[in-house]
Amino acid sequence: MPHSATSKQAGTATLSYDGKSASLPVLTGSLGPACVDVRKLQGELGVFTFDPSYGATASCESAITYIDGDAGILLYRGYPIEQLAEKSTFLEVAYLLLFGNLPNKAELGVFTNGVTRHTMLHEQIRRFWDGFRRDAHPMAMLCSVVGAMSAFYPDSIDTQDPRQREISAYRMIAKIPTITAWAHKYNAGQPFVYPRNDLNYSENFLHMFHAVPAEPYEQNPILTRAMDRILILHADHEQNASTSTVRLAGSTGANPFACIAAGIASLWGPAHGGANEAVLKMLAEIGHKDNIPAFIEQVKDKNSHVKLMGFGHRVYKNFDPRAKIMQQTCYEVLGALGIKDEPMLDLAMELERIALEDEYFVSRKLYPNVDFYSGIILKAMGFPTTMFTPIFALARTVGWISQWMEMIEDPQQRIGRPRQIYTGAAARDYTPIDQRG
Repeated sequence: MPHSATSKQAGTATLSYDGKSASLPVLTGSLGPACVDVRKLQGELGVFTFDPSYGATASCESAITYIDGDAGILLYRGYPIEQLAEKSTFLEVAYLLLFGNLPNKAELGVFTNGVTRHTMLHEQIRRFWDGFRRDAHPMAMLCSVVGAMSAFYPDSIDTQDPRQREISAYRMIAKIPTITAWAHKYNAGQPFVYPRNDLNYSENFLHMFHAVPAEPYEQNPILTRAMDRILILHADHEQNASTSTVRLAGSTGANPFACIAAGIASLWGPAHGGANEAVLKMLAEIGHKDNIPAFIEQVKDKNSHVKLMGFGHRVYKNFDPRAKIMQQTCYEVLGALGIKDEPMLDLAMELERIALEDEYFVSRKLYPNVDFYSGIILKAMGFPTTMFTPIFALARTVGWISQWMEMIEDPQQRIGRPRQIYTGAAARDYTPIDQRG
């Protein structure tokens, strides 16, 4: 793993309070806005900063992913997401995120072979599924199985051993497609399909997910490429909620499998990983293009609590660059499947057109995000909506592992410990129960 370059001091900011002043370093990275280093603030002024949801706080230094939300830019290790989605494979991007540079042919061959040789699960892990109800949510299965992997692979949980960290990275990236596919198979009541080492990463996942023993599964190269692109677009996204969860869990020294399970649990939330499923639900509720104007008026009504799903983003205040790629992929997938008239896509396109011409949404910079089209693609490719978030977790695992490894190797790393503003009762004495009113 490469050591990330450290930030540089670009000046100082002075903060005065209660007759005292503190001179705080202003730090800059290679891209993005400057940050005021407040680590000495409490010692010098006796106060903390208050930033609910950490929207204005940098929690770490990282060299992995950069986002410029105003310009609609997403870079993995400096490479634009548009170039990677068009030209790279997922494993090539995985290597880039993990090790800092695009691999040459020999490096990619070694990495691909290492991942391929770890795709099988310990056979006893199969027994986990026997303990779930048939209708258990796939994310519940992912959380449970990934969290338990340290019990089956104890030879790669020493976080202080670089070699064990690397083995755990290979194992997680290799095995998460198998776990995800088997979660679906268990829901469907179908036999588990074992990984095949003659297939590439996306082909192997699609085979394990869709194949049945009764007949051969035919790979469609357009769908395989679309799957690769979906994984690339979701591989990492800076310090989002689930990535921050992985880093926070990792700061305690927890084993990597436990940390990734924590990330999966965080991603499960509908405000994070479940957004594309919410888009399909919204489109189904609208039903027809003729109903869009009335729906738009409901969205504008503050008292209706109706939301325009798939538009806007916590970070992007311009077009989400992933959304444009996903839109093009949507056309490719529907074309490959011979779907010439897809009412849900037509509805989505018309909704997008109307919203982008409405001053209400334009002034609020509510543009389509990656979730607006991804659900339509996944549905067309035969994935049930309950599998949308697990596929997101499958893609994001490489980002979580990369962020976790970077955090472990950061010399500034300490256990995470946010502060609070206490608003409870002041100190008071205990009252015996017979004297309480």
